[in-house]
Amino acid sequence: MAKRRPVEPASAAPPSSSVQTFAERRGIGRRLRTETPRESHAGWDPPADRRDPIDILIETGRARVQSLLPVRYARMLDSSFAFLRGSAAVMAADLATTADSGIRVQACGDCHLVNFGVYASPEGRAIFDINDFDETLPAPFEWDVKRLAASIVLAGRHAQLGERASAKAARAAARIYRERMAELARLDPLAVWSTRVDVAQLVSEIEDPKLRASQERRLAEAAQTMPAFQDFPRLAALADGIWRIRDNPPLIYHFDQEADSADRLRIHDVFAQYRETLPDERKLLYDRYRLIDTAFKVVGIGSVGTFCAIGLFMTPDEAPLFLQIKEAQASVLEAYAGKSRYDNEGQRVVVGQRVMQSASDLFLGWTHDGDAGRHFYVRQLKDRKLASVAAIMEREALRFYAELCGSTLARAHARSGDAALISGYLGSSEAFDAAIQEFAVDYADQSERDHRLLTQAVRSGRLEARLDPATR
Repeated sequence: MAKRRPVEPASAAPPSSSVQTFAERRGIGRRLRTETPRESHAGWDPPADRRDPIDILIETGRARVQSLLPVRYARMLDSSFAFLRGSAAVMAADLATTADSGIRVQACGDCHLVNFGVYASPEGRAIFDINDFDETLPAPFEWDVKRLAASIVLAGRHAQLGERASAKAARAAARIYRERMAELARLDPLAVWSTRVDVAQLVSEIEDPKLRASQERRLAEAAQTMPAFQDFPRLAALADGIWRIRDNPPLIYHFDQEADSADRLRIHDVFAQYRETLPDERKLLYDRYRLIDTAFKVVGIGSVGTFCAIGLFMTPDEAPLFLQIKEAQASVLEAYAGKSRYDNEGQRVVVGQRVMQSASDLFLGWTHDGDAGRHFYVRQLKDRKLASVAAIMEREALRFYAELCGSTLARAHARSGDAALISGYLGSSEAFDAAIQEFAVDYADQSERDHRLLTQAVRSGRLEARLDPATR
């Protein structure tokens, strides 16, 4: 039986990758199968001492905005898939009890299919990539693969695609991850670093003409540039001659209307600290704008309860820029993969994003609130999905999307990890693919059981769930 390795300080690729040949590193990967067979990743059988998932949710909620926790739980109640999205800490604890390949990469930490999407690069080019890094930390590569695969099964079940189609989509993601890693392993490091996922090419290779046409339409829509001024009329309005962010409770609201003093920030001080983390050339760009207004913004599922705000910046000529400031707490992987090397959790997120993404935000930086001891990262406000979950949940569309995510994840892992080592471990057979499929189905069952526990906890009054924040 494969063993769990002791927790060590978080780090990604082994130093040997720079002094050993491709063949030598691939051989080391093959030999790792002896200690941790690929088949050992199959299935999920919860240990007898498995922690109560509700206890974990309560524990992770203690450092969050308390009035927003009922919103988080209400969103997680929507489905087992929604539960998985909001329970990264629960799955991290479970993954830590599974077989460990011993191969580390810069992991996403919350790798589910909704955390991928199309967005504009700094040059305005539409690219597909991972777009959420709140939990990023160096960790075993298979943890991301397993979480992605489990999310695919649950998404398929939620869309009532059938068990066979959902399981096969999860297997397809693992297969293309393995195949793509083998391709990347033979490239030189610079080529790996600059590789991007060609979404248009993947869409053009879809055999089903109807599906190919529908995905091409969605891709064309997503590929349209979306500069800040296109969001501007929707998110801002003139009030007494001053531009203000529009209140849209319970999703967007101003601090002076809804937030306790404990939830406020000295926003100008926080942005001043943020500016110092930008490269000098980005400071020149940032300094062309001034802060006009800020408001709280409730985002996602897993992030609900962390401090998240948007800032409206403008030039003297009223050209707008929206920046999002988001709280970064310790990664859910930290207890199992080792502590981050960065003192500021926002810096951990920013560095992880820059490592894993093929093109990162121009305004990406980090900051802190000295009084409250909270850490944050800052980026442009944008949400460019290739398609909503509902839109992609056709039988073949889910498989296409699963393969796209699997290929993207391999590229992201290869930037920090040793692609030859990973490829040597995965091999050319379908042993790893089959193991991940079995794990994904079993863990999807576990998420459904945990979702029922959440439902029971709300009904019993142990947890409170409502879609509107508490009235203050």
